[in-house]
Amino acid sequence: MADSSTESDTYTHGHHASVLRSHTWRTVANSAAYLTPHLQAGRSVLDVGCGPGTLTADLAAHVSPGPVIGMDFAAEIIASATADHASNGDGATLSFETGDVYDMNYADDRFDIVHAHQVLQHLSDPVAALREMGRVAVPGGMVAVRDADYRAMTWYPAIPALEDWMTLYQAVARRNDAEPNAGRHLLAWARAAGFADPTPTASVWCFATDTDREWWGGLWAERIVSSSLAEQAVEYGLATENDLERLSQAWRQWAAHPDAWFTVLNGELILPV
Repeated sequence: MADSSTESDTYTHGHHASVLRSHTWRTVANSAAYLTPHLQAGRSVLDVGCGPGTLTADLAAHVSPGPVIGMDFAAEIIASATADHASNGDGATLSFETGDVYDMNYADDRFDIVHAHQVLQHLSDPVAALREMGRVAVPGGMVAVRDADYRAMTWYPAIPALEDWMTLYQAVARRNDAEPNAGRHLLAWARAAGFADPTPTASVWCFATDTDREWWGGLWAERIVSSSLAEQAVEYGLATENDLERLSQAWRQWAAHPDAWFTVLNGELILPV
């Protein structure tokens, strides 16, 4: 959900408030609709890379009274998710734990559904992660993954600085040994991990209303100057602070345009185990 990684990986986005605003927006309806037919009451779910746990909690609501565990490598995010969702009274079937996607502390054949949303794009070895996810899924269960494809994102109007934003994002992600265009690679990764009979689909997020433009443009305008992405861009010598400020202003320019449109293409897979 919030793109977890391990000690050997560098998470491009980090956990700045501008990042968490997008993660806490995610629900089953807007981020896991492809999985809905499989979310039956009583099923057990592991949500890998759960971040602040908003999507995890919604998964728990769909499979209640089945047990749901949200797992993320970032201890501070797990502590926050635990506190937030315990206070909401949904802790009976929902818990949060730290863990490593490459070496999870769960027995074989543990969960009916192992789910990861926007996680594989940040990993240096997504095939190994998929194998580990398959290990902890029960025979007859499934692994479900969904990841964006940055190069497939489209927007209007054609503001040149947003092309520079895309180029910079691609460069930072690849410097982190990650694959920003993960959506198109999911099927190949799954086959390399040994999964048979995958069900591939795709869906989009669309930001084109006044409210959505303000929200999406605003969080990226902030993220490109304040998050781990910004810090890494400067540290790697890929941009200066002035460059980042120019990109931030481009996002605000886009958000202010009355006809602005932005779509995010997401690849999806259901992988039977």
